[in-house]
Amino acid sequence: MKLLYHVEEKSGYQSVIDESCDVLEYNRFDFLRLGRGETWRGETGDYETVLVILGGKATFTVEGLTWDRVGQRENVFSGKATALYVPIRTAFSVTEAGGGTLQIGVCKVKAEQKFKPFLVEPEEIVVHHRGKETWKREVHDIIADNGEGRVQRIVLGETYGEPGGWSSYPPHKHDENNETEVKMEEIYYFQMEPQQGFGVQLVYTEDGEVNESFIIRHGDAVALHKGYHPVAAAGGYKIYYLWFLGGGDGRRLKPFDQPAHKWLLQD
Repeated sequence: MKLLYHVEEKSGYQSVIDESCDVLEYNRFDFLRLGRGETWRGETGDYETVLVILGGKATFTVEGLTWDRVGQRENVFSGKATALYVPIRTAFSVTEAGGGTLQIGVCKVKAEQKFKPFLVEPEEIVVHHRGKETWKREVHDIIADNGEGRVQRIVLGETYGEPGGWSSYPPHKHDENNETEVKMEEIYYFQMEPQQGFGVQLVYTEDGEVNESFIIRHGDAVALHKGYHPVAAAGGYKIYYLWFLGGGDGRRLKPFDQPAHKWLLQD
């Protein structure tokens, strides 16, 4: 059971969490890095896809539509995201348009319904401040409520954690369909500031069937299929992760907080 993956420091398109990942049914993650003026062309197949600009400027072309020179941040720690939704069975192209390096997280969830492409710009992102004390973090909703009627399954955003702090905390899970939660897979993709930093990803179940811990470094990605999955940043290092969810029961977000730690949610 492989859960930890890594994005290589190389140009071009790379599949990171692909069909060989046997713990995920719906979610996949790829990565695109382009140099000055380079273009990449792709096709979404059976996956509704969101292209999240992590750094740089891009020109996107989808089904005769063009979004020219979009993207307002040099890196994930310098501003809000710009993201393009590309529906299933659709060809698209991406061109580096800022005269530097373009980095894009390619977030994919298996779907059957075809919608129209759309761009989410930085001013449309909804920012939440979650937690307190040593588990404060900033959460950016990129495609959440604004995706209703525009996407089939994907829910996507970014989280910024404080140095030495916890995130995705108190621990929660979403691996069952019942009255208290809705089953959804999730993928995390991490970056650190400074880049030599690290964090810790825990993945565990109450019964101990899953009991994993990983040192998370810049460029790592984790497949989350089951169990609670809190994250901690090492002291002195900010942690960022791009996250997205998808499952067979629509887009209802209903995570289940671990009962032993639910008291932490009290004011």
